[in-house]
Amino acid sequence: MGRGRKRKHDPSIPAHIEQSKLPSGIYWDKSGRGRWYVIEPNPDGGLRKPAVAGPAARLSDLHSIMEQRSGGDQRGTIGYVMTQFRSSTEYQDLAQGTRDDYDYCEREIRKVKTRLGLTFDQLVIDRLETPVFQRLNEQTAKDHPTKANKLQRYLRRVLAWGKRIGHCRSNPAAGVKLATERKQFRMPERQVYASVVRYAQQCGSLKAHAKGSCPPYLWMMMEIAYLCRMRGIELVGLTDAHATPEGLKVTRVKGSNDNIVRWTPRLRAAWDAAQSLRTETLTRPQNKARPVPIRPDARYLFVNRSGDRLSKSAFNQAWQKFMPRAIQAGVLEAEQRFTPHGLKHRGVTDTKGTKAEKRQASGHKTEAAFGVYDHEVAVVDPASAPEFSGEFSGATKK
Repeated sequence: MGRGRKRKHDPSIPAHIEQSKLPSGIYWDKSGRGRWYVIEPNPDGGLRKPAVAGPAARLSDLHSIMEQRSGGDQRGTIGYVMTQFRSSTEYQDLAQGTRDDYDYCEREIRKVKTRLGLTFDQLVIDRLETPVFQRLNEQTAKDHPTKANKLQRYLRRVLAWGKRIGHCRSNPAAGVKLATERKQFRMPERQVYASVVRYAQQCGSLKAHAKGSCPPYLWMMMEIAYLCRMRGIELVGLTDAHATPEGLKVTRVKGSNDNIVRWTPRLRAAWDAAQSLRTETLTRPQNKARPVPIRPDARYLFVNRSGDRLSKSAFNQAWQKFMPRAIQAGVLEAEQRFTPHGLKHRGVTDTKGTKAEKRQASGHKTEAAFGVYDHEVAVVDPASAPEFSGEFSGATKK
C-alpha cells in the first residue's frame, strides 16, 4: 500500500525535523500547543487525537513511536499488561492449573472484537471506564456465563497487578457485576458412567493414533476421580508420595480439607494400572534418556507420551475428543454427556453414610459447598398422626 499523497511543507514544525522523512500516521498540532499526535478510533465512537510526543522529539523518536504502535502490544494497553503479567513473579508463583486458565483467558480476550474493529487487547486501560468491561461481561454471558465471569476475574486481577506495578493508573474492571451462572454439573447416571469407563478401556487398549483410540490413562483418571471425589487439577497433581499404606492421600484445592481415601480393590486396580502405564511410557526408546526422579513427590502418576507431567489442558482436550466419539458409538446419548467435574458430583452423591460423614469424605469445609455436590434424595417416613377414622370430603359413598 502506498504512503498517500506527499506532505506539504509546514513551517510550524520544529526546524530539526526533516519533514520529508516523517513516518506515516503522525501529525503536528498547529494550534500552538506544540505536540505530535496520532488519530485513532475511540472505543465509545468517533475518533480521538492523543498526543504521543512533544516538540523536542527527534525524527528517530517519532519513527520509534510509530513502530511500537504498529507492531505488538502497545504500552498501556490491555494486551501489553497481559503480556507483562505473564512474565511476572506473581504469575510464576501460581499453580499450574491456574496458569493454564489464565493463558486461556488471555487468548480469548485477544479474540474479542470491539464495534470499531479493534480487538479488546488494543484498548488503552487509562482511557476506559467500568461500563466497557461490564458490556464485555454481559455480551459474553448471553451464551457462556461461566466463561464471562472467568474472563472478568482474570482482567480484574491482571489490571490490579498492572496498577501496582505502574503499567496503568486505574483498574476499570474492578467494579463489574458478574453474571449469574447456570448450575450445570452434568453428573453421569451410574449405568452411563460404567459404560463410558468400559468404552475408555477398550479405546485405550488400541495402538496410539489408531482409528478409535484414546489415551490409555482416561479410564484410570475417571475411576480415581469418581472413587476419591477429585477435581481434574487434583488428578494431574498426583505423585507417588500420595500413596500411603492406609490409602490414597488427596490434596484438595479450593480451600477444601485434605483426606486419605482407604484402598479398595477397585481403587488399587486403577492406581496400579496408572503406575504400569507410566513405567511403560518412560521405558520407551525415545524416553530412555529421561532421568527418573528419585523423590516420590517428583514422580507424577500421569504423564504424556514424552514422559512429562500431564497438564490439565491436555487432559481436557483428550476428554473433549473422547466424549463425541463415545456418543457416536452409542455408548451414551448426547443429553447424557458429562464433564470430568461431574465425576466428583457422582462420587459425593454415591458416598455412603450420614451427611456429616459424606461431607468429611468430600473435604468441603462448609455445608453450603457440600450441598452443591450431594444430590442424594433422602427417603423418609410420612408424618405420624392419630388414626383418621372419618371420610374424606371427596370420597365416593357406596
